[in-house]
Amino acid sequence: MKHRTGLCSLLAFFLLLLPARADTNHHVILITIDGGAAFYLKDAAAPIPTLRKLAAQGVVAEGMRVSNPSITWPNHTTLVTGVHPEKHSVLFNGVLMRQGDGLSVRVEPKRTKEQLVAVPTLYDLLHAKGYRTAGVNWPCTRQARTLHDDFPDVPDTLNYTTPRLVNELTAAGVLAGQGNTNFTRESGPRRDQIWTEAATHLIRTRPPNFMMFHLLITDALQHKHGPRSMAAYTALGMADAHLRDLLAALDQKGLRERTTIFIVADHGFETSTNLIHPNVVLRKAGLLDTNLVATNPPAYPARVQIISEGGTALVYFTNPKTKAQDRVRALELFRATEGIAEILEPETFAALGLPDPAKNPQMGDLVLVPKPGHAFSNNSTGEATITPVTLTAGSLGTHGYLASNPNMNAMFVAVGRGIKRGVKIGVVDNRDVAPTMAHLLGQTLPGADGKVLQEILE
Repeated sequence: MKHRTGLCSLLAFFLLLLPARADTNHHVILITIDGGAAFYLKDAAAPIPTLRKLAAQGVVAEGMRVSNPSITWPNHTTLVTGVHPEKHSVLFNGVLMRQGDGLSVRVEPKRTKEQLVAVPTLYDLLHAKGYRTAGVNWPCTRQARTLHDDFPDVPDTLNYTTPRLVNELTAAGVLAGQGNTNFTRESGPRRDQIWTEAATHLIRTRPPNFMMFHLLITDALQHKHGPRSMAAYTALGMADAHLRDLLAALDQKGLRERTTIFIVADHGFETSTNLIHPNVVLRKAGLLDTNLVATNPPAYPARVQIISEGGTALVYFTNPKTKAQDRVRALELFRATEGIAEILEPETFAALGLPDPAKNPQMGDLVLVPKPGHAFSNNSTGEATITPVTLTAGSLGTHGYLASNPNMNAMFVAVGRGIKRGVKIGVVDNRDVAPTMAHLLGQTLPGADGKVLQEILE
């Protein structure tokens, strides 16, 4: 009897070590409405009937806490990795490039998924397990080898879109042509339509078990006109219509009962009325020069430089020989600069989910935080260190503020297979989305810092 019990225990142990089998009869769709702040779900003026209906049918959160910096590519990456930028290393809408000691830094968006993302993603895991995966306008997926269909959110997007998908969309008249030039000529609203038609095409022809789908015009119009503006409401109404189209495709294919849908966002929005120009401050102090030097691509002398994230700015000391004295001088200058509320040092970065600059060369040496109503600019010319925002100068709407700002909270709605009905919960963490989606497909995401949101599951 003991021998038999021992064999059963040993068998159970080895069964635990086996990888979970692919649950390919089920589907999860992750939809991001760029800049879809949590406050819009309570805003009666927001024309989002489809989203409100889904929220009533499923689970809606008070909000979703986002990652620092509260911008697009870092937060889209957190949503599919379950970790903050401290680990996944996406800090910008691109990669920060250092161009030499004492020279300016720059952000380069033309990089592959492997160059951008430092940890495995959920779609990497699912692809390896035998699931069909797809991304439509999803950041940091250029040349991703683990997406069966990919229409990435990158420069020159059609050059990196799955050729089969490009051919099908061209034949259907969705794309005006296969060249990237034609696509870049399309308006922002038309591009959202194209991405929606791409997503619905995939659902109807070869439904992915896991699909990521990103709508963008809501971000562009809030930047230009500000949150809660007529333009912002119009963009949200368009996003709601695209969501309705996606649901119709699921219904046509008979997949609604087997599908879980997450509608979330990458960040919220704040109104900004003044722009701070720290690089102008640095130029006037002789720490930065706007005269280009003969490098490829061009750079300019800069012992100290800021890169704006909108609601925060990262400060870089580029010359190791003068770094100590440059730090002292920069702190002195920034403390005296109008509009700057706080200067964060590296010892605070870990608590913000940001990497240590001593370990990650993309990270700044300091982080600047503005006063309410203010945002940062990369501008280094002119004499003014702070200027008012207008429709032609700056952005009336801004994100990139610290994630502790409640207006940066993103919307969160989950509905469909495996999700409770008619439930309201408090604020969730965006690191919890990837582990929860993995769980719904019968998998576990190794390395994720987030948890499975058991409170939303049936």
